[in-house]
Amino acid sequence: MTIKKVLVANRGEIAVRVIRACREQGIASVAVFSEVDREALHVQMADEAYPIGPPTPAESYLAIDKLVAVARRAGADAVHPGYGFLAENARFAEACAQAGLTFVGPPPAAIRAMGDKTSARKIARDLKVPMVPGTLEPIQSDDEARTLARQVGYPVMLKAAMGGGGKGMRLVRQESELTDALRAARSEAGAAFGDASVYLERAVIEPRHVEIQVLADAHGTVVHLGERECSIQRRHQKLIEESPSPIVDAELRTRMGEAACRVARAAGYVNAGTVEFLLDAEQNFYFLEMNTRLQVEHPVTEMVTGIDLVREQLRIAAGERLGYGQQDLRWNGWAIEVRLNAEDVFHDFVPSTGTITNLRLPGGPFVRLDLGLYEDMQVGLDYDPLLAKLVVWGATRAQAIARMRRALQELHVGGVRTSAPAALAVLEHERFQQGDFDTHFLEGLDLSRQHSEDDELVAAAAAIWRQRRAARRALAPLAADREAWTERSRRARKPR
Repeated sequence: MTIKKVLVANRGEIAVRVIRACREQGIASVAVFSEVDREALHVQMADEAYPIGPPTPAESYLAIDKLVAVARRAGADAVHPGYGFLAENARFAEACAQAGLTFVGPPPAAIRAMGDKTSARKIARDLKVPMVPGTLEPIQSDDEARTLARQVGYPVMLKAAMGGGGKGMRLVRQESELTDALRAARSEAGAAFGDASVYLERAVIEPRHVEIQVLADAHGTVVHLGERECSIQRRHQKLIEESPSPIVDAELRTRMGEAACRVARAAGYVNAGTVEFLLDAEQNFYFLEMNTRLQVEHPVTEMVTGIDLVREQLRIAAGERLGYGQQDLRWNGWAIEVRLNAEDVFHDFVPSTGTITNLRLPGGPFVRLDLGLYEDMQVGLDYDPLLAKLVVWGATRAQAIARMRRALQELHVGGVRTSAPAALAVLEHERFQQGDFDTHFLEGLDLSRQHSEDDELVAAAAAIWRQRRAARRALAPLAADREAWTERSRRARKPR
């Protein structure tokens, strides 16, 4: 089977990422956009673009009927869901199949088996993959939750049964917090994934969050591409990811990778997926869940393996064999990713809105930027605050950290605040540089000193930008005169 045209059922940087992969393979791309995304970068880059409704996700990027209708209207033969929105929705995968469209992702049965976190836990249990104690079914009532939490033992973690990305998760330290936490987790899960079901598991104290990337074709080959360290996070939202992990050795990588592949095989998994684990202080690992989609942080795996994961997704969806086995895979060097979110890290990471101005992007050797932002872009509150992902590679972890620090210092995004100062504070911390951290590390950082320094830099940059804008305006008439003179000269020299 040959894929000739792909509808990208997403927005922002991941839509741009998929469009680029399609273009490299000679595949036409179709973008969709809500009313506020009309001028978005993914719309500008795609070969075709179609409107799908108001900004509200339920009326646009989550509207299955609209997306399928656009795909058929555009003559697409495949749909790539990106991550988030409908990426882990089995009904969407089924709707694509019913419309004669290839879904670039796992089959609906695998999405149901692993996308539903409680179902995934049952599979892991049957395979005897270590698991954190917890429930195997969604919680039906507040009373049931109280009973189960007492049995498991506090602290407990509430998690969305469907979806991922930290949405619908709440840490509950004592019973008095449980009712409010349940209400919040269900509300967030329902808004993000269209399913308010949550389950419960015991919280691991001072854990590391390490995940394994897997690839599986439709011919029985399943491989893992090593781990990603994702412990630098706040409220279960990752900020910095790296590959490999500073605490995973070759033996542990093999054991975790084999467990991840067993889970994927048992689920009948095909395409790219990620199996997430928690590591405790003794480096015991516990199955968390499987994300049945491409991860936000997939670039760090690409940088150390040399494998383009989106390209592999498209190849697998077209029915091709992977063409390599586990023994053929190698890891080279170290990669780090920083998520650049539109948020004010000095005021409880609240979303930051405005117009992007004075944009300066970093460059240099082994620096990659997956972005959805551009000069004069309007940043609102309609969607996830992720603006871009800055990724670097180094021969060693120390070199990668130094390169990322340099790249962040080159970066400037005017008009909105970003998460860059928090990332820089982490990278400059001695404990991070030594690899000594857990999932609570970021929340324990004092950003006040960084705040004052950042305010000074922002004020200076804003002043320079205003001066440059005033200078451009002052020179505009001269530029127009010069352009007119150049045009007259060109005409005078033109042969008759």
